Amino acid sequence: MRKYLALILAAMTGFAMAEAPKLSGSIDDTTESVAPGFHNPQKDVGNIPTTFPFQPPLVPHSIRGLQVSKNVNQCLACHAVEPSKVTGATPLPKSHFTNRDGKALQTESPSRYFCLQCHVQQTNVNPIVQNKFESVRQTQGK
Repeated sequence: MRKYLALILAAMTGFAMAEAPKLSGSIDDTTESVAPGFHNPQKDVGNIPTTFPFQPPLVPHSIRGLQVSKNVNQCLACHAVEPSKVTGATPLPKSHFTNRDGKALQTESPSRYFCLQCHVQQTNVNPIVQNKFESVRQTQGK
């Protein structure tokens, strides 16, 4: 009896899984979303010091209106190696030209294409949650 019950439950589970709607499609079928506008961005402030080891550099300028999507990355107009020689912007480091296996690439790595995954713009806002973070430099000074 238990074998039949287990068999029936397995069959019902299979039917339920077959009827489940597909939640994702192709990336080509999706529409590009536009990032919401930033409020109170800091003015160009030069290099912002990092607060912990291996922290990605912070963006010291406004990114309002810059598009970073699967089709366009306007950051590269200034920060790619060749344009940075003319614009004076910080060029992409060598780490952005290696894949996850450490193999050197001729162009920027696809895993590093979306700059705003790691690099963020600073904004003057009141914190929602009290921040008690201390940088490594502050901790070492104690």
